Amino acid sequence: ENSAEVVNARMSPDTEPRLAQVMEVIVRKMHEATKEIEPTQDEWMTAIQFLTRTGHMCNDWRQEYILLSDILGVSMLVDAINSRRPTGASENTVLGPFHVDGAPELPMGTNICRDGKGEPMYVHGRILDTSGNPVEGVKIDVWQANDEGFYDVQQKGIQPEFNLRGIFRTGADGRYFFSAIKPRFYPIPDDGPAGELLKALGRQPFRPAHFHYIIEKEGYDKLTTHIFDPDDKYINTDVVFGVKESLMAEFKPVDDLEKAKELGFEGRYYDVEYDFILAKK
Repeated sequence: ENSAEVVNARMSPDTEPRLAQVMEVIVRKMHEATKEIEPTQDEWMTAIQFLTRTGHMCNDWRQEYILLSDILGVSMLVDAINSRRPTGASENTVLGPFHVDGAPELPMGTNICRDGKGEPMYVHGRILDTSGNPVEGVKIDVWQANDEGFYDVQQKGIQPEFNLRGIFRTGADGRYFFSAIKPRFYPIPDDGPAGELLKALGRQPFRPAHFHYIIEKEGYDKLTTHIFDPDDKYINTDVVFGVKESLMAEFKPVDDLEKAKELGFEGRYYDVEYDFILAKK
């Protein structure tokens, strides 16, 4: 009956305090779950093999453990615990598994679509502080999936390197603007253990259309977030639980040919405007 206590009692009194705290809780909760579930030996081995296969799916650009954490809602919970913000500041959401370092820094207004595929979109807004003042010198790291729902790292040799990725910096007016394409809903990679679990639970694997952002400047809380299309059919069933109402922005179709030409588009395009509010540290 006191199996967890027996295991935790073996910990050295010299164990680093935070590690001791974490392991005490993990051991206690694992023993509680095991006693409640009462797994058979075969079920226990199935769980071990599941975790082993999860590790085998990981590589330089795919982190299956992050996907598993995402679909179980743990990633969003950790994010919420670590991203408490004052009223009015923009909300965080999950990073996702497809951010890459080394994206090029681009002049404001650049088109981040390198292969010309997809419905053109103009993305713009301001970076403000919680008092409504523009923030200069903010680094904006943005990335998105293509019109088929794939990131460049998922289609090496098909999409150009750093397709639909870029880094921008705000000027004194706090404005940001760039051209991209209208994002599309897509399934998370479901050919591994995380996908097998979704299927077994009768859950769909899709994320609604969105842009990713990492927005940061010294002296302000780092913001890792998305903006979502509120009309996407998966907006209420995001497989990773990342949607927040405050992060929805209207993706408006524009048929003004003169305006389209000014922006470098040949015809109809989409416009999305969204202001991000940064909290000072």
